[in-house]
Amino acid sequence: MNFFLCLIVVGGIAALIVLRLWLVLCFRKKGQHSVSVRVLVVAGSGGHTAEILRLLGSLSKGYNPRHYVLADTDKMSAVKIRLFEEKRAELDSESLYTTHLIPRSREIQQSWSSSLFTTLYALCYSLPLTFRLKPDLVLCNGPGTCVPICASALLLGILGIKKVIIVYVESICRVETLSLSGKILYHFSDYFFVQWPALKGKYPKSVYLGRIV
Repeated sequence: MNFFLCLIVVGGIAALIVLRLWLVLCFRKKGQHSVSVRVLVVAGSGGHTAEILRLLGSLSKGYNPRHYVLADTDKMSAVKIRLFEEKRAELDSESLYTTHLIPRSREIQQSWSSSLFTTLYALCYSLPLTFRLKPDLVLCNGPGTCVPICASALLLGILGIKKVIIVYVESICRVETLSLSGKILYHFSDYFFVQWPALKGKYPKSVYLGRIV
């Protein structure tokens, strides 16, 4: 039993290392030894924020500054982010972060028809925010808030303002089906990671590296 537990732990660490190298290589410019990547991180209620913070904890200090976007009613995520960044600042004096609030796109159990209007409302806040921050990378893992943010990032590229890389990591709790956000962003993200082999079989564009978070 301990042997299999060790295999799972080692596999998870290896997956984090591979993902980290993948992201670094995506943004490394020819002739440069280091690069600073402006990251727009979408946090969400439930376990989404905990998972995304674990992922950020494995990335280098080159992913700086980090701009967090969360729903205006998500008080718990704001606390988790503050505690995470306070610890990070103890290790890196140049670490920078900001937090930004937008209206929630979709409440739990909210109907699809009404979700359309609340998402459009959230988009009205996401567009000026994303255009102002101009991130290099959007990192998200499933909360409804990521849909208007990613739509805004796509628009930056369509308008020729800036190409923003969208990285989507599906939540570990999604074993056989994608979340609603995942089903949407599967078609628009630059890199789409899943954490279960069953999902890789159903969605061939996705990247499976084992458990990431």
